[in-house]
Parts: sequence; C-alpha cells; structure tokens
Amino acid sequence: MSSILERPAPPPDLTVPYGELPEQVIDLHLPLIAPEPVPLIVLVHGGFWRPVYDRTHLGPMARALAAHGYVVAVPEYRRAGMAADWEGTFDDIAAIFGQVTGIAAAHGADPGRITWAGHSAGGHLVLWAAARPYFPMGSRWRGACDATRVVSLAGCGSLRLCAQWNLGDGAVRLLLGGGPDEVPERYAVADPAALTPPSVPVIHVHGTDDDVVPIGMSQAFPVGRVVDLLHTGHFELIDPESHVWPSVLGVLSPNS
Repeated sequence: MSSILERPAPPPDLTVPYGELPEQVIDLHLPLIAPEPVPLIVLVHGGFWRPVYDRTHLGPMARALAAHGYVVAVPEYRRAGMAADWEGTFDDIAAIFGQVTGIAAAHGADPGRITWAGHSAGGHLVLWAAARPYFPMGSRWRGACDATRVVSLAGCGSLRLCAQWNLGDGAVRLLLGGGPDEVPERYAVADPAALTPPSVPVIHVHGTDDDVVPIGMSQAFPVGRVVDLLHTGHFELIDPESHVWPSVLGVLSPNS
C-alpha cells in the first residue's frame, strides 16, 4: 500500500477562492449523481501546521467520500511562517468557515447536514473553529458554527499538550512563536482545550498505536466521544485503502 502522503488522486471538480491570496482556496469534490442536496463534509488537512504539507494528500480521501455521495470541501490555509504573523493561520480558518457553507451549497450541499472534520493539526483547527461563537464580542475571529457536528481525526486538540510532548519536533512553538509559558496570551485564544467547548456534538477518532499524536490527546479533550481504533496508527485514518476506512466512513456518516 503506497503512502497516503504521496499517492496521486484525481483533481477536484473545481477550486473556489475565499480570499485574494494563492493559498486562500477551497477544493470541491462532488458526487457523480446528486438529485437533491447531499451532506457536506469540510475536510481540513494536517501536517503540524508546516508549509511543506498542503491539502493535496487529502485528495484520495476526498474523492472516496464524494464517491459515497458527499460534497467534500478541502480548504487550504496559510501555515506557520507563511503570513506576516502567527495570526494568519487563524484568520484563514475563520474566513473559511464563514464562507464554505455558502460556497458548497451552490454546488449541491445541504446546509442542514454539515460535518467539520480535520486530521491531526486539522483536528485542532476544526475544534477551534467550532468554539468561535463563544469568542468575546469584538474578536475578529468570533463567528457562527453551522456544523451539525465536529469530527477530529487524530487531532491536536490541546496545544499545551502538543508543546509539553514536543509533538512534531516543536511544531506548535513554531506556529505560535513560543511555548505556553512564553506566549500564554496566544495559547489562551488558539488552544481549543482552553476555550468554551463547542455546542455541537464532537467525536474524536484515534488509533491506539498512533505514535505521531498519541491517543491521550483525544482522551484529554474536555468534551466529546472518543472512538479508539485498535492496532491503528496516524495516517490510516485518512487512507481509503486502510483496514479502518469502513470505521472512519461510519463515523463520518450523518447517521452515526
């Protein structure tokens, strides 16, 4: 089985901008037949927020989900060091989730059945986005959460733990410009585990053998149901050729 990080996939059906920069785009993967509006899955890629990892490695997963009848939106965003300051990533995520439903609804997505899903660092970002309704009035990141539920796939739900465990060889320190004791004000607004929990259901899917983001990360998150997948590592969760794909597909189903 080839690595999901290198496996080619068909291109998206279309790519739509949500901003003016080259990175500010959303790929849409559409089902072949959609006689009526179908569920939307917004799928956010991981890669420890590093520029070297972009949305292309989610192509096989997005196409597989579209083949099962979903509209799948795969956004790109600026990662660590790609913007003038640390806030650029969060500016992009706020803009994405402020626009993606309208963009996808124009192409057959049902705005009443929306799953926000993210893998690894993408799990952090969807959990953060789902907490935006509770941000202080006046925060430029405050916004609605129109998701039906949030699915974190081996997500980095606690940035403090990411720093303490030195995941990704200091990845979160690169993202935020320091550790939680150096820039506590940034962790206070960027760490989902420190924010008011989302009001929609949260599901954490995690492999018991994950040595990239240990399952203790999902188990430590304040809310949500943890689905642990035995004998499973980090990347199997986004690989439609893996032995756990039926389980992941089941969790992503609107009826799960």
